[in-house]
Amino acid sequence: MTIKTISTTPFMDQKPGTSGLRKRVSVFMRRNYVENFVQSVFDSLEGYQGKTLVIGGDGRYFNDVAIQKAIKIASANGFGAVLVGQGGLLSTPGASHVIRRHHAFGGLVLSASHNPGGPDGDFGIKYNVGNGGPAPEKITEAIFARSTVIDRYLIADAPDVDLSRIGTHHSGGMVVEVIDPVDDYAELMETLFDFEKIRVMFASGFRMRFDAMHAITGPYATRILEEKLGAPKGTVMNGTPSPDFGGGHPDPNLVYAKDLYDLMMSADAPDFGAASDGDGDRNLIIGKGRFVTPSDSLAVLAANAPLAPGYATGIAGIARSMPTSAAADRVAEKLGIEMHETPTGWKFFGNLLDAGRVTICGEESAGTGSNHVREKDGLWAVLLWLNILASRQQSVDQIVREHWATYGRNYYTRHDYDEVDSAAANSLVEDLRNRLPEFVGQELAGRRVTYADDFTYHDPIDGSTSARQGIRIGFADGSRIVLRLSGTGTVGATLRLYLERYEPAHGRHDLETQAALQPLIDIAESIAAIQARTGRSAPSVIT
Repeated sequence: MTIKTISTTPFMDQKPGTSGLRKRVSVFMRRNYVENFVQSVFDSLEGYQGKTLVIGGDGRYFNDVAIQKAIKIASANGFGAVLVGQGGLLSTPGASHVIRRHHAFGGLVLSASHNPGGPDGDFGIKYNVGNGGPAPEKITEAIFARSTVIDRYLIADAPDVDLSRIGTHHSGGMVVEVIDPVDDYAELMETLFDFEKIRVMFASGFRMRFDAMHAITGPYATRILEEKLGAPKGTVMNGTPSPDFGGGHPDPNLVYAKDLYDLMMSADAPDFGAASDGDGDRNLIIGKGRFVTPSDSLAVLAANAPLAPGYATGIAGIARSMPTSAAADRVAEKLGIEMHETPTGWKFFGNLLDAGRVTICGEESAGTGSNHVREKDGLWAVLLWLNILASRQQSVDQIVREHWATYGRNYYTRHDYDEVDSAAANSLVEDLRNRLPEFVGQELAGRRVTYADDFTYHDPIDGSTSARQGIRIGFADGSRIVLRLSGTGTVGATLRLYLERYEPAHGRHDLETQAALQPLIDIAESIAAIQARTGRSAPSVIT
């Protein structure tokens, strides 16, 4: 095998985070950009010679080109084998499972998750470690440090691999195994859920729509829902992955999945609606006439998990990201199990999952998962909902209302301000952070502030500390305002405002969400002046 050593120069201007490195496609297409990042990853690792690497992505534009580069660089750096999904396709949870099932050293996941695709869209690469989860901070920091001094990369002088053909190939001296992207994942789902009970439900006339948003879960949902579970053909909408996601935005929220939402609110709505995002790790759950917030979905899934065979003995604990509502906390309290509040980012759940301290985890951004993989998993959440519906023989609305009657309702919303001027957003957050002490003990619109801080997480497993994870303002009645900057965008800053109000089990659960939270919305604007300081008259997205 001929290995080329190509001289290069440092290239990165941002530290890869939980979501890896995300930029516009045009940035990744620059000379040596992909090569530099992949080589920086390998230079930051030890002990991988002769080991197996998993590579796959969501099929977005430039996925095919970047994968061929990654295969050749892996070969030149001494990996023994690469497992890659047919056509270069692997969902993020699917890649996590392949890493774990085949005891791979790690994996490269090529995706910008829910961000738009196409030549003018976004691209991303992240590294997952051997447990199947995102690389921890010590590795991402090492990658960034290497990227600032990198002066060469290694690449095999070998032809591209035919990724359309399942089977064994070679790249230089390295074995490249092209695998069916769905097989391993589908087998895992059959061990977790009562497929026969769900089949009976579909056979009885149960109707569903799953919007794959022209993204990676299309093949997974078609195989499992239509072929294995017997859902009618056409249950999966937009099921063929497209490099530009059909010209749409593959984020399963009420703005970008509006067609599904409108269908589920119509007189001819099917029994159940769901969607997943670009790389398959997020989910949207809508019943006939009932949208389920990600926070409520986490709580309902945790409370009903033992109805599925994979969780029949109960769950060890629950973990949620800090901005996620406290609905799951009330489930954990009633079950007498551990409850953990972490920063946003799935890597913070990994230690808890590996230690057996929790079984089910969830984030406010519609990411839910369990200990079956080390990523959030959109289709898993949909299948657990189907298992619950088949077991309880009730509608989504009935299940949610009964949950509120038992645990109370956490009225909850998220207001996203996308592509805000970065300087303005950072200045707003810093100014509010400096004023936090003055709020404690104050009455704001009749609500007494009991705490105001910038969330710091102390990992109970490895003892690490993560500071400045989001501004929290809590009130005596259990209400909360949370404000944080998100790192998932590629242009400007994304400012997220979270608002939460608890209504006890015996209280009113039929209020319109935004109306119920309007007093908190007004308080947030009065203390942070988001609209005035960002120049926005309204949020980009409300969920």
